Amino acid sequence: MIQAETLELLEWPRLCQHLATFAATKLGVAAALDLEIPTTIAQTAELLAQTQEAYQLESRAGGALSFEGIQDIGTSLQRAELQGLLSGEELLAIATTLAGARQLRRIIDSQADVPTLKELAAQLRTYPELEQEIHRCIDDRAQVADRATPKLAGIRVQMRQLRDRIYQILQGILQRQSNAVQEQLITQRSGRFVIPVKAPQKDAIPGIVHDSSASGATLYVEPHSTVNLNNQMRQLLRQEQAEEEAVRRALTEQVAAVKPDLDRLVVVVTTLDLAAAKSRYSFWLQANPPKFIELGEPELAPKNPETEDEENSENSQLLIRNLRSQITLRQLRHPLLVWQQQHEQGFPVVPVDLTIGPHIRVVAITGPNTGGKTVTLKTLGLAALMAKAGMFVAAREPVELPWFDNILADIGDEQSLQQSLSTFSGHIRRISRILEVLHNKSQAEGEEKSNLPITNSQQQDEEVIDTQNTVSALPILKPKLQIPQPQIPITNSQLPIPKSLVLLDEVGAGTDPSEGSALAIALLKYLAQHSLLTVATTHFGELKALKYQDSRFENASVEFDDNSMQPTYRLLWGIPGRSNALTIAKRLGLLASIVDEAQTYVGGASQDVNQVIAGLEAQRRKQETKAREATQLLHQTEKLHREVSQKAAALQERERELKIAQEVAVNEAIGSAKSEIAQIIRRLQSGNQTAQNAQQATETLNQISQKHLPSRQQPAKPKPSFMPKVGDRIRIPSLGQTAEVLSGPDANEELSVRFGIMKMTVKLGEIESLDGQKPETKAQLAKVAAQAQALAAAKAKQAAAEPAKPNPEIAIRTANNSIDLRGARVSDAEIEIDRALSKAVEYGVLWIIHGKGTGQLRRGVHEFLANHPQVSRFELASQKEGGAGVTVVYLK
Repeated sequence: MIQAETLELLEWPRLCQHLATFAATKLGVAAALDLEIPTTIAQTAELLAQTQEAYQLESRAGGALSFEGIQDIGTSLQRAELQGLLSGEELLAIATTLAGARQLRRIIDSQADVPTLKELAAQLRTYPELEQEIHRCIDDRAQVADRATPKLAGIRVQMRQLRDRIYQILQGILQRQSNAVQEQLITQRSGRFVIPVKAPQKDAIPGIVHDSSASGATLYVEPHSTVNLNNQMRQLLRQEQAEEEAVRRALTEQVAAVKPDLDRLVVVVTTLDLAAAKSRYSFWLQANPPKFIELGEPELAPKNPETEDEENSENSQLLIRNLRSQITLRQLRHPLLVWQQQHEQGFPVVPVDLTIGPHIRVVAITGPNTGGKTVTLKTLGLAALMAKAGMFVAAREPVELPWFDNILADIGDEQSLQQSLSTFSGHIRRISRILEVLHNKSQAEGEEKSNLPITNSQQQDEEVIDTQNTVSALPILKPKLQIPQPQIPITNSQLPIPKSLVLLDEVGAGTDPSEGSALAIALLKYLAQHSLLTVATTHFGELKALKYQDSRFENASVEFDDNSMQPTYRLLWGIPGRSNALTIAKRLGLLASIVDEAQTYVGGASQDVNQVIAGLEAQRRKQETKAREATQLLHQTEKLHREVSQKAAALQERERELKIAQEVAVNEAIGSAKSEIAQIIRRLQSGNQTAQNAQQATETLNQISQKHLPSRQQPAKPKPSFMPKVGDRIRIPSLGQTAEVLSGPDANEELSVRFGIMKMTVKLGEIESLDGQKPETKAQLAKVAAQAQALAAAKAKQAAAEPAKPNPEIAIRTANNSIDLRGARVSDAEIEIDRALSKAVEYGVLWIIHGKGTGQLRRGVHEFLANHPQVSRFELASQKEGGAGVTVVYLK
């Protein structure tokens, strides 16, 4: 069968062996080694969902599936169903499997977002009562325990008592006849207790001889005094065995009663273990889940401009269904080569990029021998099989490919002397089997479509139409008669295209190149019409031109490095490859003279084509280099954009916080100003409302506004400007470069800088700091100094022109510029006064309440104020503000 042969050609069994190493149970290992390929996309979707959910659990802390205790109990269940007797080991294995399945179900039920695994786990019936009964009757040594039945416990008590009596008798004989025995030992022969006796002294201990040593020097004798006791022991032993069999028989019957559920348990556990093995294998392989591409709506097949006959014209108008999107397999790696690299110290794996358009049906891969064409075929075939079997694909996301109903391959040489097959005939035999599968598949799908009625009003027979009209006029006969609709037969060319993947290695090889090339062209054109995708490797130049005749064809080639004269194993799309047979032959050790002579026989046209292809490859490499550089630049730009966005967001947040802080400060200032204004209003209302008081209140309000309104406050002094030093990093805006300062500014305001490997001298005014600060030049400093002198002169002139106005000091008492020292000591008062003076600087005045009393505290306060550097003067308050009990201090 070609499908099974394809699996062997793609080394699918070897991949299954690798998968089996990730299974946790013998059941999982067996299932992985005999991994079945699903036949429907629904089965694949279910398997893929299981793998994805198991992958999620394996990635979570504490969520990995545990299969501890689960064993292969399938054979035991079959024997139990056939009324066989299970051993203690088999019963104990069933009990531990039930416990392991229950623990597995608990793990799955405790996790979220795993509906497929939960649906599987819900089918597990673990029968805890059966497990408990097995553990009650079978101990950890897989023996029937004394607690199994009271009768068994009584028999074993009698056996222990009888054994003690036998031992007592035999020990006495060993002591009395110590010279006759070989050694002080009691052993068993044929289930009876005996002692070793020296052969020459066998008459000293009369009894039954059951055995002798290999040399004949020792006889194992059962003394006559223990014969009856040994007989009783044998009887009890048979009773014990009968009772143990009865216990195991009862347990076996309980197992047989629930065998269908236990069979289902084995299947579910195996499925879960296989899904976990696939997820672990995918994680190790760094693979990603595939996404299957669906077929689109039917479209007209493209016309072939070179074919004008009716058959080709008819075929060119067939409705075909292309894929909805392109096949995308980037950085695709061969899983067996990855295993070889990791476990067998193989060579590094070179990934390939497969990007095939939705309308492409045939891909022709050309290029040198040993360049990786066959490996590419096998890699694609294994990727399709792995996706179909519910496994992840060793490629970079996104992994998008169709679901192929058949994967068929002709890879390698089927030459056989026994079957009289040459290389060419072996290929043809295998290709014939592939075409037979495609033909049968097309017929099967065509018959399904032909069962549906296909009407054609233009080709209906007139008699049929008349009969239908007559029936429609007779309502009584209408429900009874059903006139069959005419059906249009489906020709072979109109059969639906099977969703098959065909892989052909060295198509048309092994025969005359001209005939082989013609056969390969006809075969690929046939496969373009009868398979979803065909990938073929070839050395025929004629196949490279098919792309330019039929849009369903595409070229690809494996790259060859002209400098090292070795293949790079990279796949290039859109460019046909060169075989480089002569170059490779020379590299593999063929005589240079032979290669040079062969070079003279190569046709000029072929040489020109190779030169054109070489130019295309060089241009392709340049474009790829530019694309990589553009990608790196794009990544850097995106990174810079993210950094700028983050800084902008941080600045906006900082600005918002500053605004909030300013609003809070303004509100506090407004509240403080309102309280002070209210005190002024109350003072005016309580005192004599004279013009002088009103003027004083107005001046006080002006001072409050001067203190709290931002518009009347002096602007903050500007920060010192930037001045570069040696080693600083600066920016040169005119060049768009960042440079390092090598020497500071000289007398001419010039400095030396370096960026990259270049050194240059720039002016001080041509640079700026990395945060945008400009350095101050001499001209700017002179300009600022001139402006400052002009402003000072203008202020002096204005001050001289205006007459001096009296500036009476108006002191307004608030809670913020008052301090109460009554009851305090002079030393403590001095500390409080010093602290209060530093806080009252903005008010210009401080009220100190010290009280009258003996006057000692007042004198100490005045002495301290007289020597304080911040105090301009001080005096006792007016009578209405406290008189001699309050001192008013005016600050400098």
